[in-house]
Amino acid sequence: MTDQPILVIGATGKTGSRVASKLEAKGVAIRRGARKSDTPFDWDDPTTWAPALSRVSKAYVTYFPDLAFPGAVEKLASFTKVAGESGLQHIVLLSGRGEHFAGLGEDIVRNSGLPFTIVRAAWFAQNFSEGYLRDPILGGVLPMPGGDIAEPIIDIDDIADVVVAALTEEGHVGQRYEVTGPRLMTFAEMAMVLSKTLERPIWHIPITFEDFHANVAASGGEFVADVFSQIARETLDGRNAYVADGVERALGRKPRDFAEFAATAMRAGAWSAAA
Repeated sequence: MTDQPILVIGATGKTGSRVASKLEAKGVAIRRGARKSDTPFDWDDPTTWAPALSRVSKAYVTYFPDLAFPGAVEKLASFTKVAGESGLQHIVLLSGRGEHFAGLGEDIVRNSGLPFTIVRAAWFAQNFSEGYLRDPILGGVLPMPGGDIAEPIIDIDDIADVVVAALTEEGHVGQRYEVTGPRLMTFAEMAMVLSKTLERPIWHIPITFEDFHANVAASGGEFVADVFSQIARETLDGRNAYVADGVERALGRKPRDFAEFAATAMRAGAWSAAA
């Protein structure tokens, strides 16, 4: 480790906030990359990139809301050039399983000339407790498309642990960690786990991708809904219905189970109406 800080892009997001907190808990100096941080970072304003990268050793890179967002891949390509000119020593990219544009983003980082680690993640468990599915669950339903397709959903704390290991330990450069939970689950099975944890019925409601689009648009707008709906169509077709070993390879332990995530979130008050 050097005395130079690590840049955490998306430091206010689901994974970035956890990565930042875990690095600080280890005594690592960080620079929070966000629009309103002390050293602002904005993907839509390239003039913020070089100052954010100045005198940092490594960077955790996420693109909000997703690498499938129009223009994201092109901006990532431009960013890696600025990062190379700044002397960045290691870039850790968050990617998504089975996503075409995420794959293009991985190729850009892999071919950038920068030392890299890629963390390719399954669907986030925290979407149930912090994201667009929290309010429906409070209402007793889990409305998701994809039918009986199974997904090895992952706890974001596992993603953050892998990222922190990659940024602070030797042996992770050049690795691509495909990170998933320890088992395949259908959304109906996830609803059963949530029912047991919350001690009240949570019903899985199979919906169309059009209905999914409408639900996301209601909370995030049409543009975001377009992106997430396309990702759902891509990834909920069976292509990701397998468990990968990225967490175990990076950390030497099994990933957390969905039931453990649900119990932890419940204890933290995630599904309290006042939360």
